[in-house]
Amino acid sequence: MSEKNPPSKKLAKALFGINALVAWCGVLLSFSLNASGYYPPDISTPTVLGNNPVGIDGLVGRLLDWITYFTILSNVIVAIVMTLLFLRPGRDSKLMRVLRLDSLIMIVVTGVIYNLLLGRGVTHEGLDFVSYGLQHVTTPILTVLVWLIVGPRGWINLKVIALALIIPLTWAGFALFRGAVIGAYPYSFVDVATKGLASVLAFIAVIVVVAIILALVLMGIDAVISALTRRTKRS
Repeated sequence: MSEKNPPSKKLAKALFGINALVAWCGVLLSFSLNASGYYPPDISTPTVLGNNPVGIDGLVGRLLDWITYFTILSNVIVAIVMTLLFLRPGRDSKLMRVLRLDSLIMIVVTGVIYNLLLGRGVTHEGLDFVSYGLQHVTTPILTVLVWLIVGPRGWINLKVIALALIIPLTWAGFALFRGAVIGAYPYSFVDVATKGLASVLAFIAVIVVVAIILALVLMGIDAVISALTRRTKRS
């Protein structure tokens, strides 16, 4: 056979495709629910996003709120990266390596923060249950599993980790700037209006440190898997 290790390449392509499909389903369902006004305006917490009128009058506000959520950004990055890898599993570049790491770090942070902090005691029903489940549980778990199984390997180093922080920090800056303009923030833990700027910046700093530690752990796991793979091939 002319292609090297065709079964592994076929497996990688299939897993990348499944990961992309699940992520896109979550993103598109969430987009549809927000655009249609499925969620009622949140008038109980005026300093948190969701205070848009129902109907066409609130459409622009709902969509601007939607793209401001870290959950959406992380799921979109996963969907794009996995689609690119599905279309060409051998795709490799510095930007691709950074985005692949971003897809892992950001989706893990999304899953952990929601399930440990934001989602505790919150119930979801119907399409809301499906949307939140896809974005906060299924896609995070699936993305990590796919990376563990098919990688790509050898893409994580200290420079890639540093560059991977640009997108999350840019999101934080955008969320805080937009919040200062409109007086509402995507999450309670970045709600400067009620918690104060110092508290919010301290929380963001903690998340950045956790993200760096997570990236270093992923780099270590990647190195171990790569070493075991090379040992298996030699034997």
